[in-house]
Amino acid sequence: MDIRVFLNKINDAIINPIIYLLFALAFVFFFLGLVQVVRGSKEGGEDFQKGKKNILYGLIGFVIMFGVYGIINFVLGTFGISTPEYIQGL
Repeated sequence: MDIRVFLNKINDAIINPIIYLLFALAFVFFFLGLVQVVRGSKEGGEDFQKGKKNILYGLIGFVIMFGVYGIINFVLGTFGISTPEYIQGL
């Protein structure tokens, strides 16, 4: 089996679903933080502080995942492996 085909199959079956899952998790943390900030904004209590932390964690997760996505695409491009068709439009 050609190494490019093998790496492409690993990318399609394992790496891309994990990246999508982690992007979704970062979005959930961010959105949960927004809800907590809005809910706790009147009293400025514990929910407000938790919401700020969740928003920060969500944003950090987005930055890390965009970096990972870029590094993976750089490595795939180095080996001459094309990105899947459903990603090329992004």
